[in-house]
Amino acid sequence: MILEMVAKGEPLPMTTDRLCREVESRIPDVICSVLVVDENGIIHPLSAPSLPDDYSARLDGIPVGPLVGSCGASAYLHEPVTVTDIASDPRWADFKHFALPLGLRACWSSPIFDADDRVIGTFAFYYRESREPGQPEQAIVDTCVHLCAIAIERDQRVLERERKAYVDDLTQLHNRAAFNAALAQLSCEEPGSWALLVSDMDNLKIVNDTFGHRAGDRMLQTVAQRISAALAPDRVYRLGGDEFAVLLERPEGLGDLDKAASRIMEALQPEVDVGGHLIAPHVTIGGAMLTSADGSADAVRQNADFALYHGKETVRGGFVRYSPEIGTTMARRLASIRDVDAALREDRMVVHYQPVVNLDTREIIGVEALCRLRSGDRVVAAGEFFDALSDGRIASEITTRMLAQVAADIRYWLDLGIPFQHVGINVSSADFHGGKLAREVKAAFGLHGVPLRHAILEVTESVYMGERESDVREAIAALRAEGLRIALDDFGTGFASLTHLLTVPVDILKIDRSFVAQLAGGVPSEVIVEAILSISRKLGMRVVAEGIEREDQVEQLRAYGCTMGQGFLFSKAVDRKAATGLLERFAQKRSWDRRGRQG
Repeated sequence: MILEMVAKGEPLPMTTDRLCREVESRIPDVICSVLVVDENGIIHPLSAPSLPDDYSARLDGIPVGPLVGSCGASAYLHEPVTVTDIASDPRWADFKHFALPLGLRACWSSPIFDADDRVIGTFAFYYRESREPGQPEQAIVDTCVHLCAIAIERDQRVLERERKAYVDDLTQLHNRAAFNAALAQLSCEEPGSWALLVSDMDNLKIVNDTFGHRAGDRMLQTVAQRISAALAPDRVYRLGGDEFAVLLERPEGLGDLDKAASRIMEALQPEVDVGGHLIAPHVTIGGAMLTSADGSADAVRQNADFALYHGKETVRGGFVRYSPEIGTTMARRLASIRDVDAALREDRMVVHYQPVVNLDTREIIGVEALCRLRSGDRVVAAGEFFDALSDGRIASEITTRMLAQVAADIRYWLDLGIPFQHVGINVSSADFHGGKLAREVKAAFGLHGVPLRHAILEVTESVYMGERESDVREAIAALRAEGLRIALDDFGTGFASLTHLLTVPVDILKIDRSFVAQLAGGVPSEVIVEAILSISRKLGMRVVAEGIEREDQVEQLRAYGCTMGQGFLFSKAVDRKAATGLLERFAQKRSWDRRGRQG
């Protein structure tokens, strides 16, 4: 019967309770007890169905030892221990006042060993009279010890499998599976009864790339320990990678989410020694509390994620608490990402081209490649799915598609004999990771036999403002060495435009349309445009004015010395067929050298 219960996976306490009752029914004058001993040598009651619960509870957490009753001594000595008189035996001196009032006079305990001969428990007979066990009882105990060993070992294997399934090996925190299980158990009936903090490390990738993954692992372990200590006993989880979550249920944390987040930030301030290098961990935290508007725990989880994403984009290294406004913004962004993702899968992303003209002759000296999305009969401009472009994966995939199509189109124009000069291709910071951009440009252009001098990579200042600014600079310098030219797009709207002119290797500046739109005598835009043109001439850079829509803007730009521009006055962005027609009619016969200067 007992083996059948073990085979069926019945709970361990139920199995050992049944064993004790079976034995007690066959030997009416004994009381059975089963204890387990953990890896640290600590006793934990398992079964004693005929003893009061408070008696067993008093044994919980006691270390084994030679003077710890019959069971503690048996586990300590690894051999059976028989005490015929609890009242006088020194091994029971500290425990007899628990046993004697229950009429217990003697106790015989035997150790339970696992397959590695480690003591994992004890099996005991209590007697109501002072006596030793008889020979028939010895045979029964031998069988019971064997059955208990089988049952306890199986239970330990199950617990270990569960532990591995729910515990992160690196940090020893509960993992994503445990987090999901915990969320599923939470009640959402009482607003404010629990809250969630989620965090991402901001500098783990730098640590991994600079000092190696062992250093990164050390950083993760330290962050896990510090977060756990800062908000104990609230539960902390490692969700994967550099993402952690804290489930707040105590009044202290629920009363002030900002304070709870601050405790994490403060705990992470001290630098961590990673292989001899001292580095301070940096995290961004998002938080959300259960409200009456949340129909499920998953809704709170999503809100916390939205707050985290918003924080990473706006206050990296700080804390953001969820608000409905954030939810609206993030929902719009996620919807945009889904739409663009679908368009990429269905090959509905296309390239249109807007001419760049010589303002004096109106000849086309180049084109800018612009991404468009086909939706039914509509061609959607990038402005309508701009939110999706902030996703690195989406932006990188779009660049890959653009490069392939642009290289094929340039080959087509060259084969037609068009005096084609260059295409400007917009790239993002995500494209520079791991040297990917250089490889893809060379592969796409090499496939069609197109010289790299026909490509201009257009970057915004934001590309230079991430965590790996120096890597981006080096990548751009290497691309220029291959013959590519670099244009700094939307110039004048960034955070430190003049500073970047000192350090960024670029060939062309593109004046943002916002300045061109406001050109009028005496206004600040005029001063700014004139200054940009003056600076660019002295630095040997060429300038393209964007967003030209009126003839008076052309005349003003020419008066300031600007010779190149683009905008609706000349043409909107058009597909390859229409762009081919424009190039055949208006392409400039002169060409540029590898640095973009006219020959």
